[in-house]
Amino acid sequence: MRTVLTIAGSDSSGGAGIQADLKTITAHKLYGMSAVTALTAQNTTGVYGVLESTPAFLKQQLDCVFTDLFPDAVKIGMVSSISLIETIAAALSAYRAVNVVLDPVMVSTSGCRLMAEDACEALMKRLLPLADMITPNIPEAEVLSGLAIRSPEDMEKAAKKIAADYAGAILIKGGHERNTANDFLYTREGGRWFYGERIENKNTHGTGCTLSSAIASNLAQGYGMADSVKRAKEYISGALRAGLDLGRGSGPLDHMFWLKIQK
Repeated sequence: MRTVLTIAGSDSSGGAGIQADLKTITAHKLYGMSAVTALTAQNTTGVYGVLESTPAFLKQQLDCVFTDLFPDAVKIGMVSSISLIETIAAALSAYRAVNVVLDPVMVSTSGCRLMAEDACEALMKRLLPLADMITPNIPEAEVLSGLAIRSPEDMEKAAKKIAADYAGAILIKGGHERNTANDFLYTREGGRWFYGERIENKNTHGTGCTLSSAIASNLAQGYGMADSVKRAKEYISGALRAGLDLGRGSGPLDHMFWLKIQK
């Protein structure tokens, strides 16, 4: 069985982070493993507390996984401190990790900074160069490229600019929270648009985490970059279309919707 490692924070409500990643990996019939960067107290209405892992304990988690159950792909989510970024970068380099998908959780879709300036710089210098695919939203792509993005053409320009600085593929997400996301993938072979399906569902908590872990899952199975994105977007659409409705805020996706289909 192919294996996927997720390096991210834990979501106590199960809708995003480690929990969403593991559900997604399992839905793709792969074996999921995790290295927890932080514990969070959160639900569908917000985040109420964060307790970070220490660099030493994160290193222990990564060493245990890489030395025994070497992953066929790695997904990296939110990492908010320089010391944890350095720890992850050192492990990826030392173990020569493959199929690394990095969701650079730096800026929210509303434009709110989610990471301190010095941590952003460390992420860009140490982790992004090690990624095979980077999946920024539009505000994050603006930070990475230094360009304002106001149109599809701007997304293409930004992707090319980011690709000039980093070796991996760039997938700029057009706005998953609106369920109409048109995403642009740029690789050394050129660019390609992936058009999102409009699905009326207010429950979109964890879509970014889910998309990146679905891409990693498909890469682990041997699919190419473009096919992995295509299949991941189809999976997201199915999870949204299933219409799960939990909690008082923006609820989670139905990650295991395919179980209902198979009955």
